Amino acid sequence: MKIFRTLLSIALTSGCIILLNACGEEEKPVEKSELKLHFQHKVDGLPLELNQLKYTNSAGNVYEISEIMYFISDLKLYHSNGNIVAPAGWDDIHYVDLSLPATLEWVAGNDIPAGTYDSLTFTFGLSAEKNQPFMFVNPPEVNMAWPEVLGGGYHYMMMNGWWKDLGGVRKPFNFHLGIGQIYANNSGDPDDITGFIHNAFVVNPGIEPFTVTAGETLNFALIMNIESWFNTPVVYDHNYFGGAIMQNQEAMHVACLNGSDVFSILQE
Repeated sequence: MKIFRTLLSIALTSGCIILLNACGEEEKPVEKSELKLHFQHKVDGLPLELNQLKYTNSAGNVYEISEIMYFISDLKLYHSNGNIVAPAGWDDIHYVDLSLPATLEWVAGNDIPAGTYDSLTFTFGLSAEKNQPFMFVNPPEVNMAWPEVLGGGYHYMMMNGWWKDLGGVRKPFNFHLGIGQIYANNSGDPDDITGFIHNAFVVNPGIEPFTVTAGETLNFALIMNIESWFNTPVVYDHNYFGGAIMQNQEAMHVACLNGSDVFSILQE
């Protein structure tokens, strides 16, 4: 009987030890890396000053900026092992609005694999597949709607301001990018539209290789260098293109070409 009790005691004690060990072993939380983009807007290397008729582009236009709203989407990170990581997942469209400070920061990913990355890219605007009507039902994004008759979907960008024409008169400009139109006989009449052109484009802001370490937050400043919209590689003249370009595919095409070097990026 004593032997039985002793064996039982050992078994129970061993069982308790096993249970305690099992209960005491907590799974370590997986450390996830986060990517934050902080949007900045500059002219000639200095922070943009709104509503100041003080800037001059390569065409000699004196101009000012009053507001900027735009979308970026399809952010991709290129791992040194050849993998392409899309950190934003389903939330891969971000709206930026100078009048809304909360939009000037984007947590673009919170589960990024560790390792070294060679570059990143994003789409300025919305791809043809994503640029669908009625995606947004609430402001401010819903206010970016592009007229259905002109192709539908949403503006890629609204950049509004003023410039001085050749007579020194201050005139408004609406530098709006979105779907372009092809018109029969270049009439400009919506009834003569024969096709559409998707003007979204991919941007490689030229980041230096960077390393992601598990559990860390990566902060990057994504800078829109506004002068580049008008200067490089094509000189954009407001006096030639006029104040509104939504139905001017030539002007929007130049804007797309110039947009290739508008953005730069720095790790903070």
